[in-house]
Amino acid sequence: MVVVGAGIAGVACATELTRAGVPVELRERGRVAGGRMASRRFDGRPADLGAAYFTVDDPDFAAVVDRWRAAGLAREWTDTFVAYGPDGRREVPGPVRWAAPRGLRSLVEHLAGELPVTVDRLVLGVEPGPAVDGRRCAAVALAMPGPQAALLLDPALAEATRAVQAQRWAPALSAVLRFPGRAWADFRGAFVNDHPLLALVCDDGDRRGDDAPVLVAHTTAEFAGRHLTQPTAAGPAIEEAVRDLLGLPEPAELVHVHRWTYARPVAGPTDRTHHLDDDGIGLAGDAFGGRSRVQAAWRSGRDLGRSLAARLG
Repeated sequence: MVVVGAGIAGVACATELTRAGVPVELRERGRVAGGRMASRRFDGRPADLGAAYFTVDDPDFAAVVDRWRAAGLAREWTDTFVAYGPDGRREVPGPVRWAAPRGLRSLVEHLAGELPVTVDRLVLGVEPGPAVDGRRCAAVALAMPGPQAALLLDPALAEATRAVQAQRWAPALSAVLRFPGRAWADFRGAFVNDHPLLALVCDDGDRRGDDAPVLVAHTTAEFAGRHLTQPTAAGPAIEEAVRDLLGLPEPAELVHVHRWTYARPVAGPTDRTHHLDDDGIGLAGDAFGGRSRVQAAWRSGRDLGRSLAARLG
């Protein structure tokens, strides 16, 4: 059994298979696990580049979060963001958002535990059989955005191909901006409405709990779509927009831009948590229902793992 993709959905899937006694290989093309729960260190300090936070309303996921909290990896952050729009700034109450002092990637790594994760392992193709790169296996789980899965699937795997083609995804850029000091008015996170460039800005120092003068900005899909080939070149425009939004007098000391070609699902199945067909191909991820995307991805992988374990056991 092979699981491709070591984000939270792939790790949750592999966890269920392992618990059921099904031998599993978990392959990740990147250098580390985490997927879009990505973090990167700048001068030794982590900043979240992908998901900005997560929310919890599923009791089973809450049990996972309790283990993260007990390990000192997750903490309740805030239930109030602000929103900027044509009418100015206003507070927006909502669900409790959770954050990770060591970066959201640390949560995926903790969940992976002793799983056999092979990083830097690029999968080239999934063929009927099923087979991964020509090697037969009991089943294959693809835990990744549909367009990425489509690149791996042999068209003869018709059901899985139709399932991934039904997904639609939007891009985004995320920018880490470190300033000389904390010169902005107090806020945790800010939704930016009707802006040509910005969609969300988070106070990463507040989110991480160390008060570092670091902001992370996420762009609109439209802006990102124009800069996917050269994301670094978008840095000055993002910095200018953030400084203008928050009235910051000094330029950033560091600007790092990360490209997410498939940042968030905008269309996908809402009536099920995963896909599993008679060809032995499973699909999981946050495209399968649920507005709480980290939780939805975990639940999708968990449910696919259980379905595979029932079939293979």
